Amino acid sequence: MLIRLDQCPPQPWKNGLGRTRELAVQPSVDGGAGFLWRVSIAEVDSAAPFSAFPGVDRTIVLLDGAGFTMTLDGRCEHALTTPFEPFDFPGEAGVTVALAGGPTRDFNLMVRRMYARGDLQVWHQPTTRMTDEATVLVFCARGMIDTDEGRLHAGDAWRPAAPAIASMSLHEGALALVARIMPHLA
Repeated sequence: MLIRLDQCPPQPWKNGLGRTRELAVQPSVDGGAGFLWRVSIAEVDSAAPFSAFPGVDRTIVLLDGAGFTMTLDGRCEHALTTPFEPFDFPGEAGVTVALAGGPTRDFNLMVRRMYARGDLQVWHQPTTRMTDEATVLVFCARGMIDTDEGRLHAGDAWRPAAPAIASMSLHEGALALVARIMPHLA
């Protein structure tokens, strides 16, 4: 399934202090109001703290803008200022930010750690690549990518039919963020 970012309406953050566009979500295996995994694009235009997601492992990647410095639980700092470099952190951490410049956009993968483990890969060489059964979403961060279901432009995403192995071709200058989910075995 192809997903166009401009067709994903902005939603308020869980804490109401920012905006995000949800690209894909897998409902929780426990039938609750939560999710098993979620992929979204957040718009950060102020120093608002991040929403807390207890029990969730998060991976964030700067897409656009100068970025920001994250302070986790008041003591650990991470400068999210280099585009396309994933950073993992626990969802229950108290995260405050200090913008490095103006507004930014970032890619977010969230996975409920009790049920699964997430992995975010950055693919940027022009070539044909194969996804695997763990691949749940491919996001075109820049350039163009051809998939089995059509062409992605910057901001588009693709959810391969699961579980399946599918091919995709990155054009010159393209960059893909590949989200993979590996459920824990019972």
